[in-house]
Amino acid sequence: MALSALLATFLCTIVLPVLLFLVAVKLWEVYMIRGRDPSCSAPLPPGSMGLPFIGETLQLILQRRKFLRMKREKYGYIYRTHLFGNPTVRVTGADNVRHILLGEHKLVSVQWPASVRTILGSDTLSNVHGALHKSKKKAIMRAFSRDALENYIPVIREEVRAAVQDWLQREVVLVYPEMLRLMFRIAMRILLGFAPEQIKTDEQQLVEAFQEMIKNLFSLPIDVPFSGLYRGLKARNFIHAKIEENIKKKLQESESKNIDALQQLIDNSRKSGEPFSMQAIKESATELLFGGHETTASTATSLIMFLGLNPEVMDRLRQEIMDKEEQGMHLDNLNIEALEQLKYTGCVIKETLRINPPVPGGFRVALKTFELNGFQIPKGWNVIYSICDTHDVAEIFPNKEEFQPERFMTKLTEDPSSRFQYIPFGGGSRMCVGKEFAKVLLKIFLVEVVMQSNWTLLNGPPTMKTGPTVYPVDNLPTKFTSYVRT
Repeated sequence: MALSALLATFLCTIVLPVLLFLVAVKLWEVYMIRGRDPSCSAPLPPGSMGLPFIGETLQLILQRRKFLRMKREKYGYIYRTHLFGNPTVRVTGADNVRHILLGEHKLVSVQWPASVRTILGSDTLSNVHGALHKSKKKAIMRAFSRDALENYIPVIREEVRAAVQDWLQREVVLVYPEMLRLMFRIAMRILLGFAPEQIKTDEQQLVEAFQEMIKNLFSLPIDVPFSGLYRGLKARNFIHAKIEENIKKKLQESESKNIDALQQLIDNSRKSGEPFSMQAIKESATELLFGGHETTASTATSLIMFLGLNPEVMDRLRQEIMDKEEQGMHLDNLNIEALEQLKYTGCVIKETLRINPPVPGGFRVALKTFELNGFQIPKGWNVIYSICDTHDVAEIFPNKEEFQPERFMTKLTEDPSSRFQYIPFGGGSRMCVGKEFAKVLLKIFLVEVVMQSNWTLLNGPPTMKTGPTVYPVDNLPTKFTSYVRT
């Protein structure tokens, strides 16, 4: 009798809940698969939908690149999952990605997860469509013209030189946090037109708030106290308050000679004849700040890592700079033309972006049901195209695991047939508007840091994580010493 009671208790407290959970998961899977379009004969991609309602979001957040690699190895280049509250198809490989990127407005449309849209705002460049997207993009592109980039060079050099001199005085430098601060200062000055004294006053609070916002950018869309979305919004509101102060100063100026991206957005708003929206400008400024410093900080950190692990690349990079100096290039008077002559330096940046693209992919939504490589992509499902996985499987790159900048000395990525095998800045009409700005900024960074210092990675090769951009888990502790020419 006692044994029967114990068995019944065991069944009720352990076995039954487990069975009910498994049944719920199976019913969830069946329910989500019913979302396929019966008018299309192609099957859904292989994959799994995870737990009810939350899908596989938690696994992605916790495991990031490990999760993505595991899914790709198990299901191939196109698979289904459920992320951030939506059924999703993840797409890898040049041919598949080409269809997505060139299918903008026909097959797919940009749509970031609800948490991203809530925090960054629905009227930002990455979220708007049609004429509004073209108008905003045109305004921002003026801030990234060749003349504008030329004007930014002294500010970039000033900030990088000051940062390197500071690193040389320290026993240990945590590279990733330092890169975030450096690129944040540069973005605040160049993109948002903040004066150096303004940044100095609020820098620490702004950097911390921005990191809190970014950390919670991809979260479950649940706005309750202490949730990721709640914390992200709180941090964003602090940033908006500081940006609003700067916008009001700009509005008081009847005519500004500033060429920063924020000024371009304000001028565009004035000329459009539409009612001025402070909220829309703040959202656009916050998006610029994210795109203009988070991604470059990630890549600058990876540059320090790869050069620290590959001293022969550092030597060749320095030699190129010194050869150009002998040919008349002056480090104290860098310009766009001189930077363009640093071909190997550019290859070091390209190779870094190949292995560690700062943004792992892009989000779209299917506007209609369509077929991709034999699989059905149902209308309304999210589509994520993967940058990091596409680089991992690209056929044009032999010895993919090795850091070999010289591979880019040829024109291999300029061949139309290999166009979508290398996509660090995305592609199509949504290609990163700040691409040329990033190239100039990173080249100046390399020239300054390489010609002023040597460095040693104190922990060796780090473990890399994505959240939402790529960064080293240990923050890359490094010892910098002065470089003396021989």
